[in-house]
Parts: sequence; structure tokens; C-alpha cells
Amino acid sequence: MTRILVLYYSSYGHVRELARAEAEGARSVAGTVVDIRRVPETVPEAVRSKAGYIEDDTPVAAPADLTRYDGIIFGTPTRFGMMAAQLKQFLDQAGGLWAENALVGKVAAVFASTGSQHGGHEATLLSTHIPLMHFGMLIAGLPYSFGGQTSVSGIVGGAPYGAGTIAGSDGALRPTGIDLAGARHQGAHVARIAARLAGADLEREVA
Repeated sequence: MTRILVLYYSSYGHVRELARAEAEGARSVAGTVVDIRRVPETVPEAVRSKAGYIEDDTPVAAPADLTRYDGIIFGTPTRFGMMAAQLKQFLDQAGGLWAENALVGKVAAVFASTGSQHGGHEATLLSTHIPLMHFGMLIAGLPYSFGGQTSVSGIVGGAPYGAGTIAGSDGALRPTGIDLAGARHQGAHVARIAARLAGADLEREVA
């Protein structure tokens, strides 16, 4: 079985919706087991409540959990053109995995939610790739085999660097059908790559 983790941080639910679509896409690939986890919250409850953050009962992951998976799909909102601090703090705690080369060769992908079309959407996807490459992970984007990302019929999130959605400055926009389809496509794309790599490793072991 190929094991995929969808790991995310979400303040207002947009990234969580995409995470569920990513997981759905990964599960569509035969022989794939998918877990959805979130990174720990760092914002005090009083601040979260005042800001209208969602309540989220998704189980929390620990950095050590990452070693159990063949592929990991990371989701984050955009914070000034970069990943959210919560996800960055989680990755910063994975130094032991880096020292042990524990994530080398695993497939990684990123998806994001941004307040506006030009508010750092692609910058967030690309800059989140950087620490993953330091871990030695293999980056999978959102290939143009998903034609939805070329749509000009409305506001569409995502890019060749990963799936995404545009939330609007007040968070009122929800992921569109194209956004969710893109996330499912990316999830399946990651699962297929991870399965091929895992199968190649198994063949080498048998040989």
C-alpha cells in the first residue's frame, strides 16, 4: 500500500476544504491509504475566537509522523506571500528528520489559499517548496494535464506549482469547482508518483 499524508493549516476553512479534495484525489488511486492531519495551532484561543477562526477537530500531526508516508501534501494559507507561521514552525521542528535524511526521496506537494489573485499565491507555493527540497523531497506540482488551471471564466486558484484557491480579502469566497478539481488532480498525481517510487524500491529489495 502507498501511504499519503495531507498535512495542512487552515484559519477560515478554505485550506481544509482543499485538503479534503486532495485526499479524495489520492484515494482514487488504487492501493493508496490517505491520512489527513493538521499542524498545531499557535494562536491563543481568545485571539482565534475574536478573528473568527474555524474550529477544527482534525487530528494534529507531529514531525516524527512524516517518516511513515511515501508522499506528503502540504497545505497553507498565504501570509504576506509566504506560508503560515504555524506550518513553518512545524517544519522548523523537523531538524532531526533532516539530520537523519529521513524524508529523502519522498514525494511532496503544496497547495494554498490566498486573499487575492495577486496576493502572493504563486510565491507561497514556490517558497514552501524550498524547505521541502532541503529535506530531500521530490516536488510534484499541478501539471497542465489539469486543464482547469488555464480557465479564464472566473477567479481560479492554483498554478503549475500547486493547487489553490482565492478566498477574497474578507474570506467570503469559497473554493470553486475548478479549485477542488485541481486539488483532486494533484492528490491523485502525488499518489501515482509515490506508488511508482515505492514499487521501484520494492523491486530493488526483492532483487
